[in-house]
Amino acid sequence: MCPSAPSPCESSWFAYRCAVIRTGEETDALKGTTLSTTTTVSTTFGTLGVPAPLVKVLSSQGIDTAFPIQVDTLPDTLNGRDVLGRGKTGSGKTLAFSIPMVSRLGGNLAGGKRRPGRPLGLILAPTRELATQITNAITPLAEAYGLNTTTIFGGVSQGRQVAALKAGVDIVVACPGRLEDLMKQGFVNLDTIEITVLDEADHMADLGFLPVVTRILDKTPGNGQRMLFSATLDNGVDKIVKRFLHDPVMHSVDEANSHVSAMTHHVFEVSGVDAKKDLVQKLASGSGRRILFMRTKHQAKKLAKSLTDAGIPSVDLHGNLSQVARDRNLAAFSAGTVKVLVATDVAARGVHVDDIELVIHVDPPAEHKAYLHRSGRTARAGSAGDVVTVVLPEQKRDTDALLRKAAIKVTPQRVDSSSPAVDALVGDVAAYVKPAPRVEAPQQQRQSQGGRSQGGRSQGGRAQGGRAQGERVGRPSRDGDSSRGGRDAGASRDGARTDRNDGGRGRSSDSAANGGARRERTGRPAGASTSAPRSGSAAGRSGGARVGSLQVGGLVRGPGSGGAGRSAPRRSQG
Repeated sequence: MCPSAPSPCESSWFAYRCAVIRTGEETDALKGTTLSTTTTVSTTFGTLGVPAPLVKVLSSQGIDTAFPIQVDTLPDTLNGRDVLGRGKTGSGKTLAFSIPMVSRLGGNLAGGKRRPGRPLGLILAPTRELATQITNAITPLAEAYGLNTTTIFGGVSQGRQVAALKAGVDIVVACPGRLEDLMKQGFVNLDTIEITVLDEADHMADLGFLPVVTRILDKTPGNGQRMLFSATLDNGVDKIVKRFLHDPVMHSVDEANSHVSAMTHHVFEVSGVDAKKDLVQKLASGSGRRILFMRTKHQAKKLAKSLTDAGIPSVDLHGNLSQVARDRNLAAFSAGTVKVLVATDVAARGVHVDDIELVIHVDPPAEHKAYLHRSGRTARAGSAGDVVTVVLPEQKRDTDALLRKAAIKVTPQRVDSSSPAVDALVGDVAAYVKPAPRVEAPQQQRQSQGGRSQGGRSQGGRAQGGRAQGERVGRPSRDGDSSRGGRDAGASRDGARTDRNDGGRGRSSDSAANGGARRERTGRPAGASTSAPRSGSAAGRSGGARVGSLQVGGLVRGPGSGGAGRSAPRRSQG
């Protein structure tokens, strides 16, 4: 039975009379938004009006009963209404918008031949992980109607994404940044979009994506259906709602700071850094899946390596990894070959892996919403789970404030790695796994790679030549090294710049095509010791000595330097 007392809404623009009415509906005269509530009962998808082909697909996946957010929203979304849906992490929002999108695009809105670069449905998500999860959920549903899908995000080559768009695609799941890039290049046009979904809109606001989202939505037809699903409705999301949603129905199945009732929270206070390290290793040693959250990418990588070296196979997930590495690590964790995932907050949204029994805040998050999203990786879809926050003495005050904002009531416990409370959470300890030996790259190879990075700037001539021509004979370079010119020297000293230089102004294809390590102007391999002066090159810059060489534009080309070692500025060669 619905309560008679009104409860406050979270968002400022929703601060109207947000009472739960027994009739189930109340129209807000000021904002034009309908608030709808539904009594939670066990409801099948068929009774909600979901078409039989989709019910069959869901049933084959073991999904027979709708979650509250689905029960609330499906009657409206299936009829084409604009909807605002708020539900906690793991509440079933993905199916709540996937089902009506596929149902309507495969039914009432179906027809016509696919046109290259003109999709019918668009789903925007803030992260690559979330976009991938959505695609995995919606693809089986789309296939039931002969619809196809594609995923668009940055961090990978756009070639396959462009090819899919040119071949014709019905539903696009995209991150805003890459999608806008492809729009500017003319590979995708949104003038045929029938249904648009914004998922985790508050997270898009946190990441600064709302201006991009606004530009994208401006390109979609104004009469299309739009749905916005999010855990919270604040931080600028209201501007999107007021501008792009028409007479939306708001469905809110949770309070703004709600947490899963089946989730048990623990706060473990430790005496210092060493005690924390021992405790974290003990908590990670169980046989079930667990996610450990860190504040920084470096610390996440370091902890995953440390646990693996201790016989606890672990993978990391953070923004510094390539998309291939992220997919590989997440696949290993999902498949169960690795039971420990060490992540930054990038994994707090969109990573849905079943049966995660423990979430550990190794570093407490900065604010309470991040705490709830991190914790939401466990106790999903009605399952139970535990959440542990490890607190150092200097973190106690901030952690207490964070938990108050998150409405988490828990009594802190002073523990160490051998405490009974810790043993109870660990459960069965997983067998020790001997870490595979790590093969370090040979020193000569690393130096050779640095030489290739150097070639990326120097051999193309532009980066080297621009400075070389400005430095007349005998004049020191800007950084005070007259014998090793500015950027060229810096690039050879730092082989880690390869990523930046490979796609930069220099052209290193000459050395790559000729094979082997790039050779210096004197004919020596780039990986050779640089402690001795570079005969020829040094002389060429400082005084123009011509020992068996041709001096061009203040640089020396020796007879053994050849085409691959050519590094004179192009303007000087002319």
